[in-house]
Amino acid sequence: MTRHDKAFVRDAIVPERAPPVTESGVWKWMRENLFSSWFNAIVTALSIYVIYSVVTGFAPWFTNSVWQAGSLSQCREILDGARGACFAVITERWNQLMFGFYPRALYWRPTLTAALFLVAIAPILFTGLPRRMLWFSAVYPFLAYFLLWGGSIWIPVTAAAGFVFAALAFVILRRLLPLVAPVGAVLVALIWWLTLAAPVAEDLSWIAPVELQFVRSDRFGGFLLSLVLGLTAISISLPMGILLALGRQSDLLIVRMSCIVFIEFIRGVPLITLLFTASLLLNYFLPPGTSFDLILRVIIMVTFFAAAYIAEVVRGGLASLPRGQYEAADALGLTYWQAQRKIIMPQALKVSIPGIVNTFIGLFKDTTLVVFIGLLDPVGLSNSIRSDTAWTGIYWELFVFIGAFFFVFCFGISRYSMYLERKLTRGHN
Repeated sequence: MTRHDKAFVRDAIVPERAPPVTESGVWKWMRENLFSSWFNAIVTALSIYVIYSVVTGFAPWFTNSVWQAGSLSQCREILDGARGACFAVITERWNQLMFGFYPRALYWRPTLTAALFLVAIAPILFTGLPRRMLWFSAVYPFLAYFLLWGGSIWIPVTAAAGFVFAALAFVILRRLLPLVAPVGAVLVALIWWLTLAAPVAEDLSWIAPVELQFVRSDRFGGFLLSLVLGLTAISISLPMGILLALGRQSDLLIVRMSCIVFIEFIRGVPLITLLFTASLLLNYFLPPGTSFDLILRVIIMVTFFAAAYIAEVVRGGLASLPRGQYEAADALGLTYWQAQRKIIMPQALKVSIPGIVNTFIGLFKDTTLVVFIGLLDPVGLSNSIRSDTAWTGIYWELFVFIGAFFFVFCFGISRYSMYLERKLTRGHN
């Protein structure tokens, strides 16, 4: 073969070969994440040993658990000396842990309220759903109050009318006196709720008596109480915190100072102090003869507490935006509220998502503090259950179940926030 007959380019396809075992699949992941160096290999081995020891130590306690028994002594008889959990207390007191002392015949009302909550929250959490569903989301809080507490349907209707009147006042004042439109809308709502709502509701109840059996607040308890307090405070504190953050940066001195005083006072006082204030002192600031529901008072204080922290989180998000964003909004000729809604606030909230979610998770866990003012949340009910002679001496089973419930709820909030961050990042790109 001559020099010119030699081929420098392969004229046949080389058959594919599998990559080395250590460069693909599980082995690659383990090599990169668990055994990338001798130090990481030692740490991995120690971690595996600790996990193995914990799992083997607790596994019999779960695998030998008893779910059907009438008392702790019966559980011990069934276990016959073996290690095992007595989860029969959960089975026996399931209704009490879930609904507290809510009338058994009315369990359908909180159950229906929970189902409707999923329908109401869906269009808020997931943008792919029809926007028309937001009308039901707006009506749901008043429907939920009617289902849970009962009484006359005209009480939540007149309460909702206050928001309608406030919206109308805001639209009218925005054209005449834009600077005082928000304050005027709030004053209209307060005047309606404090002076006219109760007599109007009473007259409408006499004309058209539509009502459900009334349930007192002291019948609420367990996870029902925690969910009512936590979800209501979370839903209201977010928009309230946003308004406080904007108010703190307002050019109006009285608005800015009012927001600063509110935020700094609430953040400087422990939540338990605010709960005692709601329980003991709040009625002194109301008109004589006014009877204000204890749970509603607690919701107000917990909402104020969360809103103050969210306001600071949102303010941090606003401070992170470059000045050019505000100047761009002014250059486009947008009004203050248009700029906030379309340009400023979407970016600030995107930055603030981790802090807001962290506040929500802490708020939901802090609902267990209501036990100190006589409301029996799941922790308070666990003390009540353990005071029964049939279950005296049981601890871990109740606390594990309660902790698992709070973990599932808080973990769900955390995972949704991660999903939302990824979605907003994709939308930005």
